[in-house]
Amino acid sequence: MKKLYVFYLLLVSMLVPSAIGALDFGFLTNQYVSYGNPGGEDVLEYRAGFVPRFSTFFGDTGSLFISGLFTIGYKDDALYYVPELLRTDFSMRFGGFGIRLGRMAYSDPLGFITEGLFDGLQLTHRSNAGQFSLGAWYTGFLYKKTVNINMNINDQTIYNEELDYKYFANTYFAPKRMFASLDWEHPSVGEVLRIKTSFMGQIDLTDKDDKIHSQYFTLKFGLPAGRFLFELGGTLGMAQEESVGSAADNYFSAAGSFELFWALPTINSSHLSFTGYYASGKMNEDFTAFIPVTTKYFGEIFQAKLTGLTVLSLNYSGRLSETFGASLSASYYVRNDLVTPNSYPINAAANDNFFLGAEFFARFIWSPVSDLQLNLGGGAYIPALGNVWPDEKLQWKLELTAVVSIY
Repeated sequence: MKKLYVFYLLLVSMLVPSAIGALDFGFLTNQYVSYGNPGGEDVLEYRAGFVPRFSTFFGDTGSLFISGLFTIGYKDDALYYVPELLRTDFSMRFGGFGIRLGRMAYSDPLGFITEGLFDGLQLTHRSNAGQFSLGAWYTGFLYKKTVNINMNINDQTIYNEELDYKYFANTYFAPKRMFASLDWEHPSVGEVLRIKTSFMGQIDLTDKDDKIHSQYFTLKFGLPAGRFLFELGGTLGMAQEESVGSAADNYFSAAGSFELFWALPTINSSHLSFTGYYASGKMNEDFTAFIPVTTKYFGEIFQAKLTGLTVLSLNYSGRLSETFGASLSASYYVRNDLVTPNSYPINAAANDNFFLGAEFFARFIWSPVSDLQLNLGGGAYIPALGNVWPDEKLQWKLELTAVVSIY
């Protein structure tokens, strides 16, 4: 970690003097408080995040961006504080070619295999044939709670271990993984079809005896039709599990998404959408549970990873006035097998059924001025609407976020 910070500082020291007249500083603070019983127990959580940022330009096509985050929070009757380096990258374009180096955002076409900030290098090329990009990234310098890598039991152990500043190097960082991706996207093939595709490979670099390597071929189509947008995507996953003293096990998996968006014919920019996400569970010895590299939750209260799971959601969002907006969502969850472990928010014993229940959530956003936003959300997960935990009580949560930006 120290070597990474030293590299960034050296980069800044070399580049900033030549562009001192074009510096841009900013600061953002985020205050969050929530109360509810996700997981079945009453929990009060508060956290305050402070985000300084710095940026500057070099010539007509180069830019440097640096940002960080310092979080102070209270949860489970304990105070905690966490420093993080956020997006920190240098980018430059040379005609149709581009290069980006540092901690940058990356997402696969589906948005749930690998998504977040990662340390690495990315090369891009834009032409009439679309945009091609090739990148390689490393996860071992990231804060584990932010990147949320939970591919196997070793990753879960690392994630659950409390941050201890006496043993900072062993309790702060995410599992050590390297991944590379070749991507291509075109906004309008034949002036009709949007296409995104990628081939990604991930290597487990942890020092554990049990390792998991994985590859994903992903394809996503988008078809706009008037006020409607249809999107359909899928990925075929391949993985290899290694254990000391035994041959590697190879297996296949699959995941997909269907999304339908409708821009309502109203004056308040309202949208209605229906989305469906599927991740395979264990079918046989060769075709088994889909495992993403980073964990993304498709729910505010029901926080399970997209492994052996189907999620169906109906969503509404609209800008009700110049300063006020709202969104409503209803989601239903179905598990796809009976053996794949997952991070379900209920600890009670499950039966042999598949329907996990439904979640309803509403969010209201008020932004009276451009540099202030208040965000109020609340909802409930109701396991009684399924048949896996029909006798469990509902779980609920209320939350309030205030964001202030200083440019």
